[in-house]
Amino acid sequence: MNPTVTLPNGESIPALGQGTWQTAERADRRAQEIEALCLGVELGMSLIDTAEMYGEGAAEELVAEALAGERERIFLVSKVYPHNAGRQGVIQACERSLRRLKTDRLDLYLLHWRGSIPLEETVAGFEELRRSGKIRHWGVSNFDVDDMEELLGVPAGENCATNQVLYNVTRRGPEFDLIPWMTARSMPLMAYSPIEQGRLPRGGALQAVAQRHEVGPLQIALAWLLSRPGMIAIPKASSVQHVRENHRALEIQLTLEDMTAIDAEFPAPKRKRPLEMI
Repeated sequence: MNPTVTLPNGESIPALGQGTWQTAERADRRAQEIEALCLGVELGMSLIDTAEMYGEGAAEELVAEALAGERERIFLVSKVYPHNAGRQGVIQACERSLRRLKTDRLDLYLLHWRGSIPLEETVAGFEELRRSGKIRHWGVSNFDVDDMEELLGVPAGENCATNQVLYNVTRRGPEFDLIPWMTARSMPLMAYSPIEQGRLPRGGALQAVAQRHEVGPLQIALAWLLSRPGMIAIPKASSVQHVRENHRALEIQLTLEDMTAIDAEFPAPKRKRPLEMI
């Protein structure tokens, strides 16, 4: 069973979803990437995250092909480039994404990272899209606390639903201030690269805990993240085996001994760290 996370408006969405960064880049992998997305949806991982940046729209087109006929089951997320995020530009970018995705709406639309266009313009565009029914929720990505404070100071900025940032067991900086800030406002965090694109250490504490649970260390890292309240994880899986491995993380119940061992090797931050991006 995939647990749910609650958005500020009270809507529940899956805690474990699927990312699509670096998909649709090789024709020989397309069939298996589509098969992986379809299996993930069957297993309840029905939050799908993509972006106009991913393959310059190619990932959105792959998602459309994979999920044809399944739209009502999907919580669909896409993101807009900062240079397209003016009031009219964001509307036009959204319409292009909708055409590539072959749908009439996005469930969540994010500003991919902060650029030079004033936040007031982007939010005004998001709100117009929301009123017209082309998006249901909007949010941001790669925003630190100072950015979030500024966002909430612009008209309708309080309607932000989430912030998608780099967060995993080796990138715990957001725990110092960003996650507490968001928690206080009932705003979930969406963690991208939750297993560091597969580059997490395979030995040490993760391996020791994995052996106790008879799983792999990357599954432990994903289970660690999913055990934290108000957390959405969007790992990418390009094969059905990888999808099943990610889904297996939902069944892992980490013990206090497990958490203590992980914290000892990957300690929580004791001071402010700049928000990381990859």
